[in-house]
Amino acid sequence: MIDFNITPINLEIKEKLQSKIDGKTKPIGALGQLEELALQIGLIQQSTSPELKKPHIVVFAGDHGIAKTGLVNPYPQEVTFQMVMNFILGGAAINVLAKQNNIAIKVVDAGVNHDFGNLPGLVNAKIALGTKNYLEEPAMSAEQANKAIQKGANIVEEIFTNGCNVIGFGEMGIGNTSSAALIMHYICDTPLENCVGKGTGTNIKQQENKLQTLKKAVYKHKDINIEDHFSILTTFGGLEIAQICGGMLKAAEKKMTILVDGFITTAALLIASKINPNILPYCIFTHCSDEKGHQAMLEFLNSKPILQLNMRLGEGSGAAVAYPIVLAACTFLNQMASFESAGVSQAK
Repeated sequence: MIDFNITPINLEIKEKLQSKIDGKTKPIGALGQLEELALQIGLIQQSTSPELKKPHIVVFAGDHGIAKTGLVNPYPQEVTFQMVMNFILGGAAINVLAKQNNIAIKVVDAGVNHDFGNLPGLVNAKIALGTKNYLEEPAMSAEQANKAIQKGANIVEEIFTNGCNVIGFGEMGIGNTSSAALIMHYICDTPLENCVGKGTGTNIKQQENKLQTLKKAVYKHKDINIEDHFSILTTFGGLEIAQICGGMLKAAEKKMTILVDGFITTAALLIASKINPNILPYCIFTHCSDEKGHQAMLEFLNSKPILQLNMRLGEGSGAAVAYPIVLAACTFLNQMASFESAGVSQAK
């Protein structure tokens, strides 16, 4: 297992930061969650004047062996590589939302079942042509999982080196809500029925088939050690989930602000937080997905999402939509007048 040296947040500056927030020309707490975000980002950066630099969202794509069966997915597996092409061409939701908010996009082939060749605009971090079918065998080997975590970490380190200090994570992979549901089931100790949701366009009958299929997968691997988070990842996870996990851990190690998107990226964080719990204070939860189970995941992590817009697209779309609010937290802290500078009387 790769070791990540994530420093716990130093709270020495907290009182000074809070004093600056409270000293702005407003009643204490009047900017609500913006004030909480300003405090969090200031603590991450150890600065009373935090600045968000070169924001990025990295979209990791990977295929899942279970998707070849069609048991958990109404869309065929080929949609994964087709959507990767859409990302490269700039036509997906994440492209337009990120462009609107001046966020750079990086698209990564973590393990798509397609040979892209040397495709401009695509980062080749392919571990395999998708995972194995966990109805029959573990999704990946320990070696593959470790390699995926390392590759995700390397990608984020390069982005950090180029001046980025705020990063979001997105994903694409037909069948990956099933992997996320299984990860949630084990780590959150939640009944599978409360973890399995609509995924990509399933109807009620398809959702029930999905649940029954995942119950069979759980029975197949009934001897798994539920305390072994790495085995949960290798048994049920996706290569894109493993790379997100590594990317998040590296981002925290580099003291970057992490924008957590929806159900699948939060599942990756569940694994990452078991590898190193110090990651959590570096995370901003951008929205509560409409995917069944995500709210319970957020409650398990004792987190407070910024938005609730009934989104369940993935791709990092929630992170892109929430980013202007995160930026607003820094903007008010840095640019809003204080009572003293504006000559405004404070409340007695």
